[in-house]
Amino acid sequence: MYISTYCASSSKSSPSILRACRVRSTPSLSSHSFSPPSLPFVKNPASHACTPPSNVTYRSLTFSSAFRSVSCSAPRWSHRVDWRSPVSLRAQIRSASPVLERFDRKIATMASEHPYNEILFGLPKSGGGEFGKFYSLPALNDPRVDKLPYSIKILLESAIRNCDNFQVTKDDVEKIIDWEKSAPKQVEIPFKPARVLLQDFTGVPAVVDLASMREAIKDLDSNPDKINPLVPVDLVIDHSVQVDVARSENAVQANMDLEFKRNKERFAFLKWGSTAFRNMLVVPPGSGIVHQVNLEYLGRVVFNTDGILYPDSVVGTDSHTTMIDGLGVAGWGVGGIEAEAAMLGQPMSMVLPGVVGFNLSGKLRDGVTATDLVLTVTQMLRKHGVVGKFVEFYGEGMGKLSLADRATIANMSPEYGATMGFFPVDHVTLEYLKLTGRSDDKVAMIEAYLRANKMFIDYNEPQLERVYSSYLELDLADVEPCISGPKRPHDRVPLKDMKFDWHSCLDNKVGFKGFAVPKEQQEKVVKFSFHGQPAELKHGSVVIAAITSCTNTSNPSVMLGAGLVAKKACELGLEVKPWVKTSLAPGSGVVTKYLLQSGLQQYLNQQGFNIVGYGCTTCIGNSGDLDESVAAAIVDNDLVAAAVLSGNRNFEGRVHPLTRANYLASPPLVMAYALAGTVDIDFEKEPIGTGKDGKSVYFRDIWPTTEEIAQAIFVLLV
Repeated sequence: MYISTYCASSSKSSPSILRACRVRSTPSLSSHSFSPPSLPFVKNPASHACTPPSNVTYRSLTFSSAFRSVSCSAPRWSHRVDWRSPVSLRAQIRSASPVLERFDRKIATMASEHPYNEILFGLPKSGGGEFGKFYSLPALNDPRVDKLPYSIKILLESAIRNCDNFQVTKDDVEKIIDWEKSAPKQVEIPFKPARVLLQDFTGVPAVVDLASMREAIKDLDSNPDKINPLVPVDLVIDHSVQVDVARSENAVQANMDLEFKRNKERFAFLKWGSTAFRNMLVVPPGSGIVHQVNLEYLGRVVFNTDGILYPDSVVGTDSHTTMIDGLGVAGWGVGGIEAEAAMLGQPMSMVLPGVVGFNLSGKLRDGVTATDLVLTVTQMLRKHGVVGKFVEFYGEGMGKLSLADRATIANMSPEYGATMGFFPVDHVTLEYLKLTGRSDDKVAMIEAYLRANKMFIDYNEPQLERVYSSYLELDLADVEPCISGPKRPHDRVPLKDMKFDWHSCLDNKVGFKGFAVPKEQQEKVVKFSFHGQPAELKHGSVVIAAITSCTNTSNPSVMLGAGLVAKKACELGLEVKPWVKTSLAPGSGVVTKYLLQSGLQQYLNQQGFNIVGYGCTTCIGNSGDLDESVAAAIVDNDLVAAAVLSGNRNFEGRVHPLTRANYLASPPLVMAYALAGTVDIDFEKEPIGTGKDGKSVYFRDIWPTTEEIAQAIFVLLV
């Protein structure tokens, strides 16, 4: 307790330490200092272990000199301690030890006398014995609890379980129970998430700060091994891969080789952290996108720690951590300081949020995708105003949505402005858990716990009406095919209106929906040579078509849909123009497996959508360079070139500096626009191209039906 308390307060200086630290060679390496292991990672498919090659030497990072320089630079903080002298500092700490020990004993006594011990019950197994103990919300016997949104119940359970009348008090618990009245008052509550999720860009500083604290503790003659995250921390390396090589069977290996060369030192440091710290898992490069890995593998739904059962919850240093909300796990993105505080066991202070109840009814029409649904939901919620709020989905339409569809909607919470978009656990969730390899015992424990705590929703039973801050509703049958752009995720455009909207954008003054292209220049055609063959571009020409991003590549229906579009196009004789930079970056190896097993990957390859890597790629701007001839044609002629991607953000300059128009679309639509070669097209009236028989091929000729997609999924499951 003493070490944990001290380190939490010491972490305030760690960003300064990070800025000050330098890499230098050392003749001998401390067992507690960072000694980078050899690279590259060599993954064992069976164990996911990483083994380094031999005969590689590295430099060592040390933080001691940096820590001393930072300490000495702030004498006004000394509080009569000579911070310039480590010896004096150690003496001061030793003299304070009795006081700290008494403080620790007091805290330990408070912790042993849990204020809610009377509602701690065992959860029996059907065959005898028990899964563990849990804090029972129904045992509170408070009618206000029964009407709480499911998402608020997760906050309530956390507050009760962590209540020590020090960091979390009974008053905090009462605020949450009285959510209907207290939320409008913007009251603050403490929240302790069950775990922390990091990706490599934002995760490195967190691991550096932990290493800095270890070095500081070592300088104080204490045991640095005591510095560890106090909650499980999962770090997935997925933000470093770039589409340098595309349209090649060797693209994955070539791009990973470049990824390792560029990030050699960072990866070495993270690999060291994976073995140096307890409670930390590092998922190596090439495994998948962090949020799909979280869905398929990392998400617990219910924890069982030392015999205590409690709901999974997570904060992450990536805004799309919300994707896990589709699994019934409360999760959202936070800043690095908040994530580090949670790692060290400190509660987050948050405003008790309002909750928007979103009622879904009906089912999607034939040919309408989950991407069309999420773009529609995004537009509705942006208009409603949900910043700082939870959105909780419910209604009879929920049973018509797969878990992948729910995860797609939850993923785009940042785009519609909510803290999270939450889907309570139901039978669909349990089926997904079984499908992704969770054991029967684990799934049985999850269901038993959530049912016992009234946190499971069974649509076969009568539903108690819950109270929400405000309400929205959507009939899924009203959703139509659409895309969003050219510069914002919530600027939804129905597919039938796309050609008109595009010409409006060319005419409009420069802004979110305008490029101010003079009328006389709008039909300009630029001809150039692409590797010896004639090529041409104009305003609206597609130069990047990317099936990418956590939002869509985790969803089998839209991924198989893209494969079916490619198959039909190949059979009809259509081909994507070679100057369009095409790429496919699956969310995990599972996607590759079912695309290969279904036989659809070969058709994707024929259209240039070879797999380029497992990571965020184009969605975060790692789209790589355009061909020099294409780039020159755009720059020299001031063309408004277009990118179409299955991503979640399309701000100008994010996808690629040379694509001023960027549209978000489902993977099948990405394929369709790549085949058309332009966004300046009316798919209902104009042909996409000419088939091998000389006849015009229209959108309807290559678009798969919902039944065809369902059949492709069925074949994979049997």
